[in-house]
Amino acid sequence: MLNIAVLVSGGGTNLQALIDAQGKTIKSGRIKVVISNKSDAYALVRAKNAGIDTEVIEEKGESFEKALTEKLEKHGVDIIVLAGFMKILSGSFTSRYANRIINVHPSLIPSFCGKGAYGLKVHEMALEYGVKVTGATVHFVNEIPDGGSIIMQKAVEIEEGDTPEILQRRVMEQAEWKILPEATELVCQKWSK
Repeated sequence: MLNIAVLVSGGGTNLQALIDAQGKTIKSGRIKVVISNKSDAYALVRAKNAGIDTEVIEEKGESFEKALTEKLEKHGVDIIVLAGFMKILSGSFTSRYANRIINVHPSLIPSFCGKGAYGLKVHEMALEYGVKVTGATVHFVNEIPDGGSIIMQKAVEIEEGDTPEILQRRVMEQAEWKILPEATELVCQKWSK
């Protein structure tokens, strides 16, 4: 079984989907540690409630990535999952873990993605543009925000009267919480061979 680190910054709803999928959808890996760049992230509570080790790294810049690398090595991490992690990782860091870092993004890449496109902003952009279908994408992480190869996508219909908040919830429930565990298992299977 591969060791998975989940990197978080906020409430941890995608983390909860991963926790709930352990032993079901995710069979080739297990969440070994949850690491946050914010000490008040509710995701840390979710991890502790599930008996998963947690770490907090509040350093900035290069010192953040140095501390992150130390924590990943300490926990013997094989795969990294970004689940609502609000920090851009450098090219030198992502290349060290090439094809072993994945991220979930709340749109169908290449739409509504890249620098500055995160969280509720993505759903605001989709509604402003008037698209009829949005969704979520799980992709490998490289030095370009949302620029890595796509692993999996799932479409979600936009409905009459949607607000960014309503759309965000539907995209999480119908897409993110399903494809993030599935893609995590695919990547674990790939690296366990």
